[in-house]
Amino acid sequence: MAQIMRPARPRTGLLATDGKPHPLQHALLAVTVVLGVLALATASFRGLHVLTSWAGLLGVLTGGYGQYVSETTRERFGLILGLGASAVGLFFGIYHGGLLG
Repeated sequence: MAQIMRPARPRTGLLATDGKPHPLQHALLAVTVVLGVLALATASFRGLHVLTSWAGLLGVLTGGYGQYVSETTRERFGLILGLGASAVGLFFGIYHGGLLG
C-alpha cells in the first residue's frame, strides 16, 4: 500500500516525460517527421529525386541534431522513426539521380 502514500505525478504531455517543456526538441521532432514523410512519399517518383534527396538529407541532419539534444526516450523514439524515413528517402533520391539532378 506504499503507492497510496506517494504523491500523484502530474499528467505531462505526450513527449515530455520529465514534466519540463522541451520546445526545441519538439520542433526538431516535428520537422524530422515531416521531412521523413515527404522523402518517403516522393521516393517512388523518379522525376522528384531532387525533392526527395534534399528532404531526406535535411531530415537526417535535423534528426541527428535532435538526437544530440533530446532529453526523453519518447522524443528519441519519434526522432528515430523520422530519421529512418528520411534516410530511406535520401537513399532512393540519390539512386534516382542525386541532389542536383
